[in-house]
Amino acid sequence: MSSHTVTHCTTVDSPVGPLLLTADDSGALTSLSVPGQKGGRERRPEWRHTPALFRAAEEQLAAYFAGELDRFTLEFRAAGTEFRERVWAAVDSVPYGETTTYGAIAAPIGAPRAAVRAIGGAIGANPLLIVRPCHRVIGADGSLTGYAGGLDRKQRLLTLEGVLTP
Repeated sequence: MSSHTVTHCTTVDSPVGPLLLTADDSGALTSLSVPGQKGGRERRPEWRHTPALFRAAEEQLAAYFAGELDRFTLEFRAAGTEFRERVWAAVDSVPYGETTTYGAIAAPIGAPRAAVRAIGGAIGANPLLIVRPCHRVIGADGSLTGYAGGLDRKQRLLTLEGVLTP
């Protein structure tokens, strides 16, 4: 056998549609995608359907959507460039029920404000929707701007978190 890593997967129902979760052999979450997601993953035949591996993720997602969880404590592993990983770490630090702007992410990661487009690209490439809260990043003018999972989902997530009124 080769040292090829197996990709494990499962699908979890949610108020924003079915969520496709993938993990590596250690059980670390490697992606969370929604149907129609720009750049999202789709189920592949060689992936191993292993629902038991995702029990903690499923429980935490259910608690989040019930309004009972404001911070995920799941192990995840998503590889990106050094720049993307700095952006993703900044996104991870945005608290539940709050938002930040693309420009505000620039300073803590040591990027010039002019890097807003690159920051947006890194956020758009986030493979871990919901658990890495890129939905909390909005435009400088307060507009929802882009979201790989669709603006309707971004609005629903921010409403759930109390940022927007229903």
